[in-house]
Amino acid sequence: MNSKNKIELNSVTKRLPKHLLKFIVKQPYEEYTAQNQAVWRYVMRLNIDYLKNTAHSYYLDGIEKTGISIDSIPKMEGMNRILKEIGWAAVAVDGFIPPNAFMEFQAYNVLVIASDIRTLEHIEYTPAPDIIHEAAGHAPIIANPEYAEYLRRFGEIGSKAISSDKDYEMYEAVRHLSIIKEDPNTSENEIEKATEVVNNLQNNMGELSEMAQIRNLHWWTVEYGLIGELENPKIYGAGLLSSIGESKSCLKEAVKKIPYSMKAAQQNFDITKPQPQLFVTPNFAHLSYVLEKFANTMAVRKGGLKGIQKLIASKNIGTIELSTGLQISGVFTNVISNENKPIYIQTTGETALASRDKELIGHGVNYHKEGFGSPIGKLEGINLAIEDMSPKDLEVYGIYEGLNTELFFEGGVKVCGQIITGVRDLQGKIMLISFKNCMVTYGDEVLFKPEWGIYDMAVGKDVVSAFSGPASSESFEDIYEVPSEKTHKITYSEKELKLHSYYNEIRKMRETEKIELARIEIIFNEVVTNFNNEWLLFLEMYELTYKNEGSFSEVVLKQLEELKQENKYKKLIEDGINLLS
Repeated sequence: MNSKNKIELNSVTKRLPKHLLKFIVKQPYEEYTAQNQAVWRYVMRLNIDYLKNTAHSYYLDGIEKTGISIDSIPKMEGMNRILKEIGWAAVAVDGFIPPNAFMEFQAYNVLVIASDIRTLEHIEYTPAPDIIHEAAGHAPIIANPEYAEYLRRFGEIGSKAISSDKDYEMYEAVRHLSIIKEDPNTSENEIEKATEVVNNLQNNMGELSEMAQIRNLHWWTVEYGLIGELENPKIYGAGLLSSIGESKSCLKEAVKKIPYSMKAAQQNFDITKPQPQLFVTPNFAHLSYVLEKFANTMAVRKGGLKGIQKLIASKNIGTIELSTGLQISGVFTNVISNENKPIYIQTTGETALASRDKELIGHGVNYHKEGFGSPIGKLEGINLAIEDMSPKDLEVYGIYEGLNTELFFEGGVKVCGQIITGVRDLQGKIMLISFKNCMVTYGDEVLFKPEWGIYDMAVGKDVVSAFSGPASSESFEDIYEVPSEKTHKITYSEKELKLHSYYNEIRKMRETEKIELARIEIIFNEVVTNFNNEWLLFLEMYELTYKNEGSFSEVVLKQLEELKQENKYKKLIEDGINLLS
């Protein structure tokens, strides 16, 4: 990577595991056009003017504390220097990234910022994540320590949520739709088809996975949350804070207000439309209360047969943790159960064993290339579990090195072979027993044959946890896939580049306070001739001229009044003019 594209890591982002670094991109600051800068400035000025009375009190303080400029798109390096003081950082990514990866960034106190910016056509709202939504929406509220901790904790819990195989399909469909909707060259037909795909998936998801539910909780709090009294709430959700249209409409009576609870996990959302209902939390502490309550329902805390079944359904890398602390990470493909309890688990393909989130030496994916299988539970007729046996007990029950032994497990799994060695934890509890010449059976079914090599048997009477991803982040190279479809970079025509140059001239006049009325008039005439719907540029011209004597500002105002006749510009122009009063 050359120095131009080198990404600067700070003390916060240096803690990120390697598998997350591949999502980080260099913020393409030089690619932002003067029109992009004008869009940022318009939205920020409008938002601050309106949100000073309707947003959570931390919003305005947070704008200042997180180093977000009203007049210019923020530079990631500058934001990071200031965010570091509150223990956070920001990184640029390309649009939507996989939900578990997004959550994991958050768990490391890293704000993921989509570096693109909405087009003028979508200035009120965009379905694609953009820098207005991420930087001006998310960043200010994390200046509140209680909310910042909620975000971090949400990431920690959310990154462990197990997805269904349909979730990734839905993620890719939503990502595709958001990309093409923000591309001005996309046909209406293509957008309609992509929208139909998203809607069909949304209506046929079946039982909501943990990830789908946690994503709902994220949407109704972090993205679209309201706070305070049910009758008179304030805005804190980034989706509302960054939408100049929905930030106003959301507080109207037409939008139903519901007390925030775990029920929000079952409430799906549509990113392409304004939300018909919103959830109101009385305070940030209540968000954490609901999150912990929901986490108690997740497999990461409940484990058991259901947790393993969720991992099998996900078809992705997941981890189970046994009562001994042994962690098995891989793609789970089978579980044998008896009386609603798992008695044998099986992974297929690369598998790694760990303890306390650290890979066991010699038990990585290179050693367990073909998968891993093991009985779970107690031995038949023996009340004392293997993990609770003292060295004397192990000897009595014939579990020691060098012995040919037969172990009969409750539920019917049988392990016969010669014990080679065992692995213990720091407290001396045995976690793993290795056999040679080993046969493992369940009734007539052969689960492991002697010719397959060494058999490593996990020790554990219960599955206490099951969660998405590996126990040790070092065990697998590719935990998440980087999306193959990239955000479309807009190619501008010579005519459009000329328009951007006009925006740039007006911007420089404002910044230097060197107002050249004669030049503005020339630009105005050019824009009227070639870009007569460019309402934002006319607004910027009016801002520079309305205090000057003479009739020219009236000419600009007349052009704006004519554009207001078109309904889609009316409110945007009126709001822009009101900012000047």
